[in-house]
Amino acid sequence: MEDMMFGRRYRVTERIGSGGMAEVYKAQDEVLGRTVAVKVLHARYASEPNFVARFRQEAQAAANLQHPNIVNIYDWGREGETYYIVMEFVKGTDLKTIVQQQGPLDPMLVAEYGIQACSALAEAHGYDVIHRDIKPHNIVITPDGAVKVMDFGIARAGNTTMTQTGSVLGTAQYISPEQAQGRPLGPSSDLYSLGVTLYELVTGRLPFDADTPVAVALKQVNEQPVPVRQIRPSVPASLEAVIMRALRKDPAERYISAKEMRTDLKRVVSGEALNEPAAYAQQRQVDETSVMPAVERADRVRMASNIRPVPERRMSPWAWVAIAALIVILGIGAAFALGAFGNGKIVTPSLVGLTEEAAATELATAGLELGEVTTQNDPDVEIGKIISQDPESGTKVEKGTAVNIVISAGIEQAEVPDLAGLPEADAIDALTEAGLDYARSVDEYNTELAEGLVIRSEPAALAMVPAGTRVVLYVSKGTEKVQVPDVTGKTLADATKDLQAAGLKVTSTEEYSETVPKGQVISQTPDPAVYFDAGSTVKLVISKGPEIIIVPDVTDMMEADAKAELINKGLKVQVVYMDSPDDGIVLTQSPLPNASAKRGDTVTITVGKDPGL
Repeated sequence: MEDMMFGRRYRVTERIGSGGMAEVYKAQDEVLGRTVAVKVLHARYASEPNFVARFRQEAQAAANLQHPNIVNIYDWGREGETYYIVMEFVKGTDLKTIVQQQGPLDPMLVAEYGIQACSALAEAHGYDVIHRDIKPHNIVITPDGAVKVMDFGIARAGNTTMTQTGSVLGTAQYISPEQAQGRPLGPSSDLYSLGVTLYELVTGRLPFDADTPVAVALKQVNEQPVPVRQIRPSVPASLEAVIMRALRKDPAERYISAKEMRTDLKRVVSGEALNEPAAYAQQRQVDETSVMPAVERADRVRMASNIRPVPERRMSPWAWVAIAALIVILGIGAAFALGAFGNGKIVTPSLVGLTEEAAATELATAGLELGEVTTQNDPDVEIGKIISQDPESGTKVEKGTAVNIVISAGIEQAEVPDLAGLPEADAIDALTEAGLDYARSVDEYNTELAEGLVIRSEPAALAMVPAGTRVVLYVSKGTEKVQVPDVTGKTLADATKDLQAAGLKVTSTEEYSETVPKGQVISQTPDPAVYFDAGSTVKLVISKGPEIIIVPDVTDMMEADAKAELINKGLKVQVVYMDSPDDGIVLTQSPLPNASAKRGDTVTITVGKDPGL
């Protein structure tokens, strides 16, 4: 575990979770010094080119979502033979664990959680990102009570390319009816799944459950959930109304947006009346009447017993005959449809054009099973849709027969190889071998690669593109040569500007100069007019002006010592001798001690000479 590293910066510290699609690790970002979560795809998905292409697209879309109720995505990439997503590390507990440990939650707390989840969905839907896998497992509650919705974008990518039976139906308890049928999804699909989640949180049980995912999916499509208050009467009627509206089978009867659902949940918390459409409110009243508690029904029966009955009208015998005949005809038709007159055979339905999950539902309804699922590239059939089936539609088979399907993997994908540093001819061969086409070359100067070597490609290396895509190569022309401009005598600022404009870099040192004013260029290396590699560095010597020397005090010093001191300071020495008993000692000097002088100036010293010697 200690040796696992992603992107040469995310060092894994521990494994924190696993799912059907990926492993999740806690890691340390060694560049920014923060803790992150890294989700690593299982190899079975990383080997599907179309899945990888969709995965990249969705990861990039989800990375745009910056919201306090959304687990942010920071980065994504490839490591070895798999792909990974780097996301915010959240401390907390998911709602599935909470409801399993605590049972039904406080209704007002559930409404609060729903408000925050709706805020996250509203942000995502604004970017046209549909989650497709909203469930308690993907909603984390932090220690301070904040909601964090996880896995935006990842579920969307997976739902269109998984190829094993039940891979999408693994969370069938939370998917919308349209998702179970393989129909197009929209924001209301996420709201249905959120409705299922809120239902579970306030009742402690799921609205639909069964032994198999397919059976659950059938219930999602065909059955109505038991009203919340029939399970837990203490739940406010307003919260029940929000949940039951979100669970409508018809997307048009649900909330039109996450914002609208959030507004109603806020009304629940504040005790205000809901702003229900008239048609929905009327239907809810009908539903509530249909599930009236037994005591209330008994009261109404007693009330009805006091009402004088209306005399019945007698129906014509011929009407009864017509009804009986119609029932017989319908029964015979149903028997034909179910194979009652075909030695128990069932006619296989047409699955072409459906998704895998929709096909599983269709087969289960017909009394058949989903058999082997394989994929095949087909540019004419949308990715994830069925191309063919075996047995074909219309074939009469035994009940329970397995029907094999072939799912479209879309246009065949190819990965652009990393061509950087290859000779152009070798790069073209590599493109052909990868199933791609060579478009043309563009020459560019490059200081790091020799002439004729590939710098980069467009599309870029490792990009997943349709097979046969034409790739442009950018090939090095070698290092560009530029003529060094003459900048001597210019200020450092002007010299730097001229050299950088010519494509050169600049370094400088300073020296004293008696002839060049302070701040101007004394000399440059290389010399002016020389042709030099673009991007190379020109060295400048900048004048510090004349050097100022403080004349030292050499009086009372011996002549030899005084000369040495002055010469060491960069000054010249002139000696004048004067009769004096102080033989060999400096009597006076000019300039005087501590005076300013330039390097090379002359200092005259008067040295005593004993006339008696």
